[in-house]
Amino acid sequence: MQGLQRALSLIYPDQCQMCTTQVSERGGLCGPCWAETPFLRGLLCDTCGASLPGSDPGVVICDDCMIMRRPWEAGRAALAYRDMGRRIVLGLKHGDRLDLAGPAASWMLSAGRDILTENTIFVPVPVHWTRLLTRRYNQSAELTRALSRQSGLKHCPDALLRTRRTQKQDGMTVEARMRNIEGAIEANPKQIERLQGSTICLVDDVMTSGATLSEATNALHAGGVDHVFVLILARVEKSA
Repeated sequence: MQGLQRALSLIYPDQCQMCTTQVSERGGLCGPCWAETPFLRGLLCDTCGASLPGSDPGVVICDDCMIMRRPWEAGRAALAYRDMGRRIVLGLKHGDRLDLAGPAASWMLSAGRDILTENTIFVPVPVHWTRLLTRRYNQSAELTRALSRQSGLKHCPDALLRTRRTQKQDGMTVEARMRNIEGAIEANPKQIERLQGSTICLVDDVMTSGATLSEATNALHAGGVDHVFVLILARVEKSA
């Protein structure tokens, strides 16, 4: 198999995930694209993964998380939602770029390594079935599948159900987002027993206000789950 892969790589050289530049590793980024990708490093909010100003390790909560109480225990994000980070999210979400799920998962595992345990189950934020008809896949479920494959941890793609179709939240205020998503997510009764006693890592492609993640976390708590963490591919930041 390895010999076949080497032969194929000579015929079809691996290309950067975001351009046509040849790279040495499948699924990798070339130097310029890597430099343009806004990986979240340095001082980060312990609750949502957003960048924090300064370097004081005693300040671990961003202003948004101080104002809006988060129902999950801690959160991590791999990228800022801007520049190449935005292109990656949109490619995965709307561009049929399922090939991006693997590299994205590896970045997310790196960002979330301190919140994952052997008892963790990855759970995606659900989408309504009517959206699946047009989109054909749930990008968050694709991320959980890749996260499970790379980490060896379990995932449960149908742990949560979207019980009604909500309006698109682009341009909405935080309050409007909360009203829009309220009551729209529930724990799947067929999976509740499996989830109880486990640590859940709730996965989504992008976090803006956190309203959807909050509703999903509350649904898990209502289903008997005690410990919920969140892992996000990209975080929208005020400075973006």
